Amino acid sequence: MITQEQVLKALSTCQEPELHKDIVSLGMIQNVAIDGGRVSFDYVLTTPACPLKGMMELEAKEAVKKLVAGVTDVVIAMKASVKKDARLENVLPPGIKNIVAVGSGKGGVGKSTAACNIAVSLALDGAKVGLMDADIYGPNQPQMLGLEDFEPVVGEDNQIDPPSNYGVKLMSMGFLMDPDAPVIWRGPMLHGAITQFLKDVKWGELDYLVVDLPPGTGDVQLTMCQSVPLAGAVIVTTPQSIALSDVRKAASMFNKLKVPMLGVVENMGAFVCPHCRKESEIFSRGGAKVLSEKYDIPLLGSVPLDPLVCETGEHGKPVVVSSPDSAPAKAFREIARKTAARVSVLGGRKPLEIKLTVTK
Repeated sequence: MITQEQVLKALSTCQEPELHKDIVSLGMIQNVAIDGGRVSFDYVLTTPACPLKGMMELEAKEAVKKLVAGVTDVVIAMKASVKKDARLENVLPPGIKNIVAVGSGKGGVGKSTAACNIAVSLALDGAKVGLMDADIYGPNQPQMLGLEDFEPVVGEDNQIDPPSNYGVKLMSMGFLMDPDAPVIWRGPMLHGAITQFLKDVKWGELDYLVVDLPPGTGDVQLTMCQSVPLAGAVIVTTPQSIALSDVRKAASMFNKLKVPMLGVVENMGAFVCPHCRKESEIFSRGGAKVLSEKYDIPLLGSVPLDPLVCETGEHGKPVVVSSPDSAPAKAFREIARKTAARVSVLGGRKPLEIKLTVTK
C-alpha cells in the first residue's frame, strides 16, 4: 500500500535549484492523491516562467518511481503561484505582486525593445503582466505593442483602463501627448506623471509590472526607485567594452538606492544575416561578460543583432510573437525566464549590496 508519507519523503530528496531547499518543505507539492499504483500531485512553481520547469518535473517523477515501491505511474500537474513582494502592501493597488525595472546607462542600446519582449515573453509563459512606459522623453511602447491608436478615457473613479495586447497591459505617455511634441518637463512634473501611472491606472491583478525607464540616471529613475519597492532591475547594454562605463554608473545608482540587480542583458550581439542566417561579429564583444564576472551581476543572456527585431518592433509585433523560432526570440524568452527566476530567488530578501567603483 503506497502512502502519502512515502511520496512526500521521496519528493523531499528533490531540491529547488535556485533556492537550494527541498520542494516539500518549500510547500511546492500539493494535493497528493494515490489510486493503486498511480500517484498524482500538484507541483506549484514560484513563477510560470521558470526556466528549469521541465527538468524539475522529470526529477520529481523519477524520484517517486525510484524511491516508492509499487508505483506504476506518476502524474504531475505543473502549476505556478507568484509570490507578492511584501513591501508592496499599502503602497500600490493590491493586485501588483512584483515590479521589475528595465534601464540602461545610455540611449540607443535597445532598452525599450528588451523591456517589451521581456514583458510579452512573461505573458506567453502564463504570467499576468503589465508594462509601464516610464520613458517620458521617448515613449515607444505603444508602437512596439501595436497600440498606437488607443485613446485613454478617465472613468468616474478618476482612473484609466489600460489597453492590452499580446497579454500585456500598457500605460504610456505616448497615449497622452502629440507624438511630435517634445517633453520639456522639470523634476516635479516627471514625479507627478510616474506617480499617476502607478496609482491612477487600473492595472488589476499582475504577477509582474515591467517598467521601461528612460536611459541614464535622472529624475525618473530616482522617482521610480523611491516611490515603490522594486523587485530588482535589469540593465541593457551593447557588447562593446566601452559601454561598461555607462553600465557601471547605472548599476551604481541602483545599488545606492537599494535596488537589487537582477542581471545584465547584452543586446545587439553577433549580426545574423537575413539571407543566409550566418552570424558575424559587428562590434567588439565581451563587455557584458566582463561586467558580470567582475561585479558578480548575472548575465541574463545575449540577443543577436538581427533586422527582424527592429522590423517587428516597428510594426507592433514583438519578435517573440511574430518570429518565435528566431534566435532573438529564443534569447528574449530565456532572458525573461531567468529574470522571473531571479525575482523569485530574491523575493523576501534584503536588497543586495553591489560594490562598484565609478571613476569620473
